[in-house]
Amino acid sequence: MSTADTTATPDAVRIGIVSISDRASSGVYEDKGLPALQDWLSRALKNPLHFEPRLIPDEAERISATLIELADTAGCSLVLTTGGTGPAPRDVTPEATLAVAHKEMPGFGEQMRQISLAFVPTAILSRQVAVVRGRCLIINLPGQPKAIAETLEGLKGPDGVQKVHGIFAAVPYCIDLIGGPYLETHDGVCQAFRPKSAVRPSR
Repeated sequence: MSTADTTATPDAVRIGIVSISDRASSGVYEDKGLPALQDWLSRALKNPLHFEPRLIPDEAERISATLIELADTAGCSLVLTTGGTGPAPRDVTPEATLAVAHKEMPGFGEQMRQISLAFVPTAILSRQVAVVRGRCLIINLPGQPKAIAETLEGLKGPDGVQKVHGIFAAVPYCIDLIGGPYLETHDGVCQAFRPKSAVRPSR
């Protein structure tokens, strides 16, 4: 009689992380976006992770080309960008992201602004979007490391109870639906939500 394999590990996942900044990409100051993204994802996910980091300027064609390369060639299931989502003339990340989309996922942007509004009234100036390209989910995040973590994790009360869900709670199931790997989270950082029918037995 066969027994279940108790040594199975979570699916490996390839994640693109893209920091978009004219000054950081030209060496004027140190980029903090890529380390912040990699640190949070490493703490939040149980899966073996392979990161594809990119540091690029605020140029729409370059951003779109980078997103296409990560989704179509590098084989990323998830791409997170940081920077370039405000109203300034050089902020073109949302436009460059929408240009490569097969489907738009407006709920992510709505929730990101809702979370940020709990901290600053200028959250209404942010224009982050999320899209699906093939089997890859692409999400624009804020530019500051603290705001990145708040957006991904959401808001918790003093008792640790989740008051407002962060956007990452919905990311694993979205990736399930588009045919990507099964993402497993550390609940202390971010608890993924799936319908009961979509939850795999714990391994």
